[in-house]
Amino acid sequence: MNELFLRIALDTPLDSLFDYRWEPPTRVVGDTDANESVPVISPQPGQLVVVPFGRQELVGIIIEIASTTKVPLAKMKNVTAVRSELVPLSNEWLALTQFAADYYQRPLGEVALPALPKNLKALKTVSLQRGLKKLAKLGDHNDAQATAEPLLNTEQQNAVNAITEPTGFTPHLLFGVTGSGKTEVYLQSVSKILQQDQQAQVLILVPEINLTPQFEAHIRARFPGILLSTLHSGMAEGERLLHWLAAHLGRARIILGTRLAMLASMPHLKLIIVDEEHDPSYKQQEGLRYSARDLAIWRARQLNIPVVLGSATPSLESWQGALSSRYRLSVLRERAVKNAVLPVVKIINLEREKPSEGLTPRLISAIKLRLETSEQSLLFLNRRGYAPVLACDACGWISQCTRCTANLVLHKGDHRLRCHHCGLEQRIPRSCPTCGNIDLQPLGRGTQRMEESLAAIFPDAKVFRIDADSTRLKGSAAAAFERVHDGDVDILIGTQMVAKGHDFKRLTLVAALNPDAALFSQDYRASERLFAQLMQVSGRAGRTAQKEGGNMSEVLVQTRYPDHPLYHALMAHNYEAFAKDLLQERQQAQLPPFMYQALLRAEAKELQQAIDFLREAAACQTHVGITMNDPIPMTMTRIANVDRAQLLVESASRPALQAFVKEWIGTLRTMKSKVKWSVEIDPVDI
Repeated sequence: MNELFLRIALDTPLDSLFDYRWEPPTRVVGDTDANESVPVISPQPGQLVVVPFGRQELVGIIIEIASTTKVPLAKMKNVTAVRSELVPLSNEWLALTQFAADYYQRPLGEVALPALPKNLKALKTVSLQRGLKKLAKLGDHNDAQATAEPLLNTEQQNAVNAITEPTGFTPHLLFGVTGSGKTEVYLQSVSKILQQDQQAQVLILVPEINLTPQFEAHIRARFPGILLSTLHSGMAEGERLLHWLAAHLGRARIILGTRLAMLASMPHLKLIIVDEEHDPSYKQQEGLRYSARDLAIWRARQLNIPVVLGSATPSLESWQGALSSRYRLSVLRERAVKNAVLPVVKIINLEREKPSEGLTPRLISAIKLRLETSEQSLLFLNRRGYAPVLACDACGWISQCTRCTANLVLHKGDHRLRCHHCGLEQRIPRSCPTCGNIDLQPLGRGTQRMEESLAAIFPDAKVFRIDADSTRLKGSAAAAFERVHDGDVDILIGTQMVAKGHDFKRLTLVAALNPDAALFSQDYRASERLFAQLMQVSGRAGRTAQKEGGNMSEVLVQTRYPDHPLYHALMAHNYEAFAKDLLQERQQAQLPPFMYQALLRAEAKELQQAIDFLREAAACQTHVGITMNDPIPMTMTRIANVDRAQLLVESASRPALQAFVKEWIGTLRTMKSKVKWSVEIDPVDI
């Protein structure tokens, strides 16, 4: 047979693909006929291979096969092994990774290989063989008892009909108030898609791992005869491989996961759903800085299938897409549960009502009312730890991190000062390191301190805290939320982990304790995110019909700026008016979604070194239609003894920006510098 040359992508920091030579094995089998050759299956694009690379062996992916190569034969190396036991990754999947590599300006290998489970890329095939055997024994059912589909209201039914119409690629924006039954629209849309095609697969994305157990329970209850795969970074490697294989081989017809599931192999994908599409968690913040939401739209277009973006507070990019008719808009204006109404939002002016231990008298009274009627209260404070900083009143010393431009946060229960950026930990000093004063005081309040205050004010209440510190162990988040759902909690204090996706049946009071800081952030997206957070956490209240003798559901916002337009929009539950104002501001300021951006980041031991590199980078390339801003230090300038600066590049044309960045990166790689740099397309944190 003719000699074959394979172009193989490897997970290396290099841009190019590597050419290898493949020779069919020559061994023979059987003792009856020594000339009986082993059947040889030619390698195919999408197969995994083991190849020599330097002094080691690596697993790569075959991208293409050719009969000629420009590489001299003397320099060619043979492929060590072809993983023919695994069905090749599809051409559509390879095209997806190629698009992501091109758009986000990364080498193909750095996109394709990290998207695969770690055990799949092992040099030995023990894990793969074990996963395939487990999958072969796995039934296509679960032990859950099927639940009937509830009747939909008119708005919900219209949304399901629109999503499941056989119109090919259509991006749907499902805009519904909190509690309007978006999940039920998803489930009934999934049901219709699966009924239309007996091989169809559906992908459902959620922004955070802690939202998967609740969604998984809904899916298993509704589809007991359907195999479900769950994919997220919190899974053990063997478990993740098994679920990935089920999706890759078409056994799993529903795939539920966080952003990494967007790059999973699903050969029969017919519908993509992105829940809470506005959430910044869909943007990867290291390595390949991709947006799972944006890739979902591209993948839907590639496969000519519908994609649903659901949110009570859509991103301005998606909202503008609906206003310009690029997205089909479905609106759910009423709560799905009969007699369940949106909570009343009230503003507490901290200039008039002075708080004690962070709680105003009106809020304390509101919590007491809920305790008397066995209802739950939720206090939202997006700041974990006991206090943001420990300070000395005598000399002004504060607990600063020695490695970051950040303070060490007081964690009283652990007797530690901890940096939430680099992980540095110190014991709480017995006296001020500067002047020796032993009377050190915590400044500000985190969730731990608020938990302590609530326990003191309401000694008979069951006070419970949910944040990243209390849910560090595997399974602890699911167990914590289960306690709340079971009614074993009277007062819940939590960070943004509790703000979205959870359906607390007995919750009638929500309080936002310290939201003002985001009003004055230099990040132009801060107000958009704050409004989304407050709308989402407000929506946890009043999701069921008011019980007889119970309290009206309400939201109390403690603020020093009661006249701010954001809070007025919140009181009116008026996302549309708020979004209209923000879009006008963005258009006037020429910011996304009316402008496209790329961000060059530089890291060095000294800030000036990073700034100098960025200045040189700005001067080394010019292009018509490109705006190059001045280099500036990043908001968090120093992390783990590394100084960081950034350079923002903008253009009104996405193709022009892409063309510029591709050429620019090539030039940057020729610059001799010890500065570590990276380019991010469509940055969300500036």
